Amino acid sequence: MSLSVLRLLAGDVPVDPSSPDAKNWIEGELAKAEYQAAKPTWFDIASKAVQDWLASLFQGPGGDAGPVLLTVVLLLVAGLIVAAFLIFGLPRLNRRGAEGRRSVFGADDTRSAAELRASAAAAAHGGDWIVATEELFRAIAQSLDERTIVTVSPGTTATEFAARAAVVAPAERERLAAAARAFDDVRYLGRAGTEAHYQQLVALDQSLQQFRPSLVPAAEAAR
Repeated sequence: MSLSVLRLLAGDVPVDPSSPDAKNWIEGELAKAEYQAAKPTWFDIASKAVQDWLASLFQGPGGDAGPVLLTVVLLLVAGLIVAAFLIFGLPRLNRRGAEGRRSVFGADDTRSAAELRASAAAAAHGGDWIVATEELFRAIAQSLDERTIVTVSPGTTATEFAARAAVVAPAERERLAAAARAFDDVRYLGRAGTEAHYQQLVALDQSLQQFRPSLVPAAEAAR
């Protein structure tokens, strides 16, 4: 505080506080930069108001914040759960098992065995042995499914299909297992297909088309 104000407060200067001169001196003193810098800003005022409002929320009728705090926490948790459902959807049952399965046909592949064979033949004609191997293996599986010999679903793996087919066609067990390995090699392991693998699948497909299953319990074939 400046010396003039101190003198005024100390009574060194006989000035009547109600006089216009005293009022002007005081207003001039308060207008100085050091006093203006000490004044609270609009942000300080707004922050204080928000702090007071939040403090009032956490104070119950008797000054106890416990019940109000618990209610706020429960509301926040409920809001987070609802947001998670809206963003990610309902959790899948047995999610780990579903992620570990590999599709033989693909979820949206509705082609018949004949269409898959034609696709495989076209790929083989162009020298694309990877696609030819994939498509012909699918054709073999789809053919047995169409004939209701082996049940195949989009979640069935190549190895599972080969094991099921071997139950009803035990004589083809080794060739079915080899076909499943060839499919997995080109589909999932990134290995190059070969004409030899494709021709082995052609021979297996022709043999299975002529195959007539013996009576096998349906539950055993499904396994």
